[in-house]
Parts: sequence; C-alpha cells; structure tokens
Amino acid sequence: MPQSRLCIHGHFYQPPREDPWMDSIFPEGSAAPATNWNERICAESYAPLAWARRLDGHGRIIEIMNCYEYMSFNFGPTLLTWMARRAPEVYARVLEGDANSLARLGHGNAIAQIYHHIIMPLATDLEKRAEIAWALADFEARYKRPAEGMWLSEAAVDTRTLDLLAQAGVRFTILAPRQASAVAPLDRDDWTAVDESGLDIRQPYLVELPEGRSIAVYFYDGPLSQAVAFEGLLRHGDCFWGRLSSIAAQEGGRGLLALATDGETYGHHFKFGEMALAFALSQARAGVDGCTLTNYAAYLAENPPQMRARIRENSSWSCVHGVERWRADCGCCAEHRPGWNQRWRGPLRDGLTAVKKRLDEHFLTLGSGLFQNPEDALVNYGRVLSGLETPNEFAAARLKKGLDATARDTAWKLLTMEKWGLSSFASCAWFFDDLGRIEPLNALTFALRAMQLGARTGLEDLEPLLLSHVGKASSNDPTLGDGMDLWNHEVRPRRESPETIIAQALLRLWAEERLPKPGDSASVHWPGLSVRVEMLEAGGPQGPGHRTGRACILWAHESAGDDCDWAWELPQGGDPLAGCIRLGGGAGKCIPAAYIPWSKRQELALAWVRNAEAEQWGRQVERTRLGAHLFLPYREAQTTQTAAERWDRLWSALCWQWIMGEVAASRDFLAFLAERGKDHPEHTLLTKRVGRAVTGLLDADTPDAQELRGVITRAGQVSVAPDLREAQNRYWTRLRDDRAADEVGLALGFAPRG
Repeated sequence: MPQSRLCIHGHFYQPPREDPWMDSIFPEGSAAPATNWNERICAESYAPLAWARRLDGHGRIIEIMNCYEYMSFNFGPTLLTWMARRAPEVYARVLEGDANSLARLGHGNAIAQIYHHIIMPLATDLEKRAEIAWALADFEARYKRPAEGMWLSEAAVDTRTLDLLAQAGVRFTILAPRQASAVAPLDRDDWTAVDESGLDIRQPYLVELPEGRSIAVYFYDGPLSQAVAFEGLLRHGDCFWGRLSSIAAQEGGRGLLALATDGETYGHHFKFGEMALAFALSQARAGVDGCTLTNYAAYLAENPPQMRARIRENSSWSCVHGVERWRADCGCCAEHRPGWNQRWRGPLRDGLTAVKKRLDEHFLTLGSGLFQNPEDALVNYGRVLSGLETPNEFAAARLKKGLDATARDTAWKLLTMEKWGLSSFASCAWFFDDLGRIEPLNALTFALRAMQLGARTGLEDLEPLLLSHVGKASSNDPTLGDGMDLWNHEVRPRRESPETIIAQALLRLWAEERLPKPGDSASVHWPGLSVRVEMLEAGGPQGPGHRTGRACILWAHESAGDDCDWAWELPQGGDPLAGCIRLGGGAGKCIPAAYIPWSKRQELALAWVRNAEAEQWGRQVERTRLGAHLFLPYREAQTTQTAAERWDRLWSALCWQWIMGEVAASRDFLAFLAERGKDHPEHTLLTKRVGRAVTGLLDADTPDAQELRGVITRAGQVSVAPDLREAQNRYWTRLRDDRAADEVGLALGFAPRG
C-alpha cells in the first residue's frame, strides 16, 4: 500500500494582555475563576495537548502523548513569554516536542510567527522588518535552531512581506487555498487561474519574488480545516481519524494532506478535542491505513516545489474581503450581533497609525544621535528581548560611542517606546465586534504607554492627535459611549505614574505581610519593572497610619531608575485602598490608592486572599488534628452532628486529616464528611490539594504504591475525587519505564502493562 503523508498544523496565539508598564498580565474578570484568559486557555488547551490522554475501553490510561511532538505548530512569541513565566512545565513540553520531532524527522515541528501578530500588508516596511527579525530571534532563543517557516498573522500576505521573509532566510509559509490566484509549472509561463475549489493543495508552490528571490508556500485543506474548527469533527477520535485517512488516501495517497486551525480548537473550543487529536496522531504514527506523519519543513526538503503560484495581494484566511477586517466595516463579524456595525475600525486604525508615524519620526530623528543606525538598532532589538544578546552587547554594537548615562537611557526608552507602539497593532484589536471590548482597549493602552515614553524623551503630547481620530468612533453599546468616553473612563485611568507604581508596591508588601520595619527595605518585582522600598518611619506624630520612606523604580531594558521619597497616609480603619501616596517627602500631590485600575486592585486582592487563606488553612489543619478525634459516634436516633454548621466550617481540614491518614474515623464521621462535601464551596480546592499531595508522594526515591492508593481510596470515601492530572503526568515522565512502579501506575488510573 502506498504511503500517504499527513501534517496537522496548530496556530497558537492569544491577544496581548500585558500591562505595558509592569509587562505582566493582571486579572480579567471574564476569565474567572481563572485569573486571566491566558491561564484559563492554557489549562483547557495548551496543557492538555502537552499531556493528552489515550484511554482503553475501561477508561484507563494507556498513553500520555505530547501532541507537540507529532503536530506542526507555531506559538506567538508573546504567548510563549507568558508560558515560560507562568506555565513552565507546559512550555518545556512545547520545546521538547519540537526537539523530538527534529530528532525523528530531521526538521522540527515548530515554525516561527510574526512577533506581535500585526497585519503585515498594513504595516510599514520598517515595522515588517522588525516584526520578522524579532520573531526569528525569539524562535532561535527558544528552540535553539533557526526557523525554517513562519506563520503570518491571520495568514495576511502581500508580495513585500514574502520578499522580506525570504531575505531573512525563511523558507516557507502557510496560506489559505483562496489566497492563490494562479499557478504554473516551474519550466514554462503557462499560468492558470485558480480558486479554492480548483487548487491542488497537496504540494508546495514556489512564489517568485523581486531580485531573483523566492519562497515556498503551502496551502492547507480548507474544507477539512473548516470541519475541524467549526463542524464538530473532534467529537469522536475515530471519526476524526476516519475522515483524515480517507481523504489522505484519495488520488492514491499522492502528495501531502495538510490542515491548519487555531490550536485552541483542541480542548478550549472543543472539550477533549486534544484526545481526538491524540488518537488520530497515534494512528498515523503507527502507519494505520498507510498514513504517516510529517511536517512542512521535512516534506519540503524531500519534495521541492514543482509548480509556481501567484498570491492574491492583501488577502488573509479569516476575511473574505482581504484585509478589510482590520481597517473597515467590511461585514465580517456583522452576523454575530444584528444591528451592530464595525465602523469604529477605521478611526481606531487611523488614530493608531497617526501616532505610530509620529513615534517613528521621533525615534529616527532623536535616534540618529544615539544609535549608529537607528533602523538597524530597532530591527535587532528583538535579540535583546529574546536574550540572544545582553543589553551590554547590544549597546556596544549599536549605540554611538561616548554617550553619557542620560543619552544611553534615552536610547533604551526609545526602543521600549517602539515595542509598545508595535504592540498596539496586534490584529485582535479589530477582529471582534466592538470598540469597547478588551482587545481594542488594550491596543489603546499600549499606545498610551508608547506616547508616555515618547513624552519622556522630548516628544510632544500625542493624545490630541490620537483622539482626533478615535473620538470619531463609537461603541455599539450606548452605555459605553464613543471613543472619547472609552478613553477617559477605561484607558487613561490605566496610565501609571511613580505615585501609582509605588502605591502598588506598598500595597503588595502589605497584602503579603512583607512591609519592612523602619530602617529596613523590601522589593516587589514585575517582569517590566521592580521597586525597592525603604521604610524610614512608621507612625509617629502624624498618626499610626502614616509611613514615610524612599523608593527606586528600575525598568526592564532601561539603564536608569526613578528615585523618590514617598509618604503613605493611611486613615483610621485600616482600609489600605482608602489611603493615598505623596511623592517628594510628603509635599507632592496626594494620589488615592483607590485610583489604581480595577485589574491591579484585583491583583492586590488576590495577593491578600492567597496569603490569608494559606494562613487560615495552616491553622485549621493544626487545630483539626485534635478536633477530628473529638467527632464522636452518633447516639440512638441521632441523624447528624450536634452543631453541624460549626463542624461544616472545618469540613476541608477534617477531610484532610482522614485522607492523609492522620486519624481513625467512625462510620458517622465519614458519612458526615461525604454528605456535607457534596456542594461544599471548598470541594474543588480540596481536590487540588489532595492531588498535589499525591504528586508529592511520587517525588520519593521509591514511591509507596500502598500509601498512594490509601490516600486516593480514603479521599473517595468522603466523596473527594483528587485532581490526579499532575500526578499522572509526573508518573508518565518519570516512572512509566520502571516496572517496580507498576502498582503506582495502577493506583493512578493507568492500564496494566500488556
């Protein structure tokens, strides 16, 4: 039977959510109970794909597959930055998947992605060059190899973008089938017009570019990709595989069957979609139905293009109107909210473009006296962001010699200004249906930060220029108003100042019970900055709530800090948000702590509640070691515990004592815990705690299967099903090849060895 070749590609990306001062993602209410949408989608998609379960007919685990090892994929650089900080185990599996595919196929599964997910045909030449160079630097730093391919944001393409990709050494990209306009053989100019239905997608095409350059382009299977993304093909793994293998076998299995979807389709959009994918990948890995897995780079190495293609200029995969979705009311999204329009897209694009043009002029003019070549410095700044170059190495190679400290700091501020200016053009700001959504507001916030940096380096205030355009836009929700209203109520309040930054540092230290004593200091760190707080005086003649001190704000990728004296006035009652911060030794303007935006106040609330809950949990566990022994058996005709509501408040810690084997228990004790736990608000938290305890047992040199099984069994007796995913993952990566640990595997839900 001839072998058919299969490549499943996932495009993994999240809108930029970082606060542009702290470079950290703060809570998003709509993602609750998760802290933010990155965290939630990682738990629903990225992590399950890294440890995808394959089950037998009895629901037991027969394999935990790293899908990244067998699928083609790209991750947005800004998303990977968050993952490396906040989900390092998942991040490590992504890198491992690429490394293992490289060893197996000679070419890794990972390809690069445009750095900020901007729409390349709408970008300037300098922006295009920077986005490509930053993406390639980021890729090399993470995967320890050059990128062979690059995903274009929204697959939006024009010839200039392809030419710049080729100049940067990129060998291929991936487009939708409707983005091809004509094809011809390599050896003759016999061009044939094509559309989506007539294009042969089973081969790579050569796109010829200016000055003799060229790049390969793949066109994915449109109907099949659509079925995966929107038609429920992932509901059953065998159905998914049946469709794949039958299509792959058509035309005698000729060429490459390739499909491409958003990676979040697997698990986030379709729950358990990662399991359907894992089943299909396992079938192809085993060569079932004569099908084998490959990736784009490996296939291209074996099968160079035999045909040429011409692209449709300014086209994309998610807008039938080309790239109008990102600058006009083209009709895309209109079907979601009848009566709504997207006329706001034009003013938003125009305003951000006008600001960015002025920022670029400022960068090039002022930068000409700071950088040896300002454009070269900007294009190569991604090497600093990725860690390929240290700031000192970058400065030695690209800053002019003999600059004083102030000039060097100005140079770094200009580069940071350009970074956030580019961030404001991420495609998601225009993708959805309203100006009042979080994505357009984030784009405006990035612009606000870039304008602030411009002002700190001598540029005029660009807010009037921005609002002359954005003020013409309106939300479809009358309660939100127009662009001016959204700017005043949602965006401008996000602007940070030394007062608000120091206020947040002090409040964090307070929430975490780390406020220094007079004469001492403490630090608070965010990825974008750190604050060192020194306490000079607490209390005194001005009252018990009065504190004074000094602080230094140090910015990431900037060479100078901001030093200032501060005074914190905290009124009677102890509400930390009711106080205010003054700079300049108490003589400056008083900034109320309540002015801090909701997301950052919520972050402070989380810091407090985590600390307080951990303290309370520790106390409850300590007290219930005794209390569990005092839960006496019921007397005749007794149906529940006396003062049951008080015992109920200690339910989680009482369960813990039983589950961890700390106490013997009567039948009535267990029945009470099982009954009261059915809808207990602490139930989910306890399942996670017990799951972590089980994982901890696996860290022993020789894990005790009997002890582990005992914890799981006792948890079940009080209706607590431990969250065993992390423990199962740990077993699979550390112990699955150790036959002495077979009993541990059985206790964790793995099938017996065959």
